[in-house]
Amino acid sequence: MRDLQFARHRRLRTSQSMRALVRETHLQHTDLIYPIFVVEGNGVKNEVASMPGVYQISLDYLTEEMKEVRHLGIQSVIIFGVPQEKDAVGSQAYCDQGIVQQAIRQVKRDVPELTVIADTCLCQYTDHGHCGVVKEGEIVNDESLELLVQTAVSQAKAGADIIAPSNMMDGFVAAIRRGLDEAGYVHTPIMSYAVKYASSFYGPFRDAAHSSPQFGDRRAYQMDPANRLEAIREAQSDVEEGADFLIVKPALAYLDIMRDVKNRFPLPVVAYNVSGEYSMIKAAAQNGWVNEQEIVLEKLTAMKRAGCDLIITYFAKDVAKWLNEKQ
Repeated sequence: MRDLQFARHRRLRTSQSMRALVRETHLQHTDLIYPIFVVEGNGVKNEVASMPGVYQISLDYLTEEMKEVRHLGIQSVIIFGVPQEKDAVGSQAYCDQGIVQQAIRQVKRDVPELTVIADTCLCQYTDHGHCGVVKEGEIVNDESLELLVQTAVSQAKAGADIIAPSNMMDGFVAAIRRGLDEAGYVHTPIMSYAVKYASSFYGPFRDAAHSSPQFGDRRAYQMDPANRLEAIREAQSDVEEGADFLIVKPALAYLDIMRDVKNRFPLPVVAYNVSGEYSMIKAAAQNGWVNEQEIVLEKLTAMKRAGCDLIITYFAKDVAKWLNEKQ
């Protein structure tokens, strides 16, 4: 064997400190964006049945929750609202006293160092559960844009640091960028749900946000999971229209798309580690089938390795605690 020449790759794996020294991909607190579901009323803290550890909370619990998030080292949150009243045009989405607008003002007042991202869509606020205006059974595009612009401007007015439109209407970034600029919010970035697939991984989120469509589905405006080049076209349009961040949603089943987007566009890429991905791991961990901490950290590291810069994840608080324990 003395004359046999071959590579000794294992030299760099001999100890924990050696492995840490040469580690290529790192998961950090600043990578994490924590989603929060805010509901109307008082004294409300409802655990979402299909998402163990995730709660719908009322405003009187919000400041305490945000202070905990910040104490853990997380710097960014994304707010989803669950209104009591819904109508055909989702008017609570763009109401100055809407639940998201109230939540944004409260967080910016009480925990101002947090970066607050506002999810900008209509589905939680419409009585039909679709992301736009419905006419004769069709989700119409251009009229929906007008309401989305109103929503984005009202959220920026409330103090949102970033607007994150998730509706997948054609031209939504251009319309919102123009609306924000005209309203004087030229410095408010847009975190576009640029690549959003019509995925089966969204089910638990719809329980949390009460946003299931009352008829049909969203395949006429969300992307076909079989398509890859379409993702590039969608992202290209959003870049040209003024997006500042590009979200790929879902994350785990679309790591190839994430890498494509990162390779093609010089903007921060955001992975949305969606509810179904969360709930599957929670269920498996509760049954003792997997080690939750190990599998979550491996999964999120894979997203970073695939090219994302930030991760929206319901595991954010758990991950922050695990990272703190390692320090």
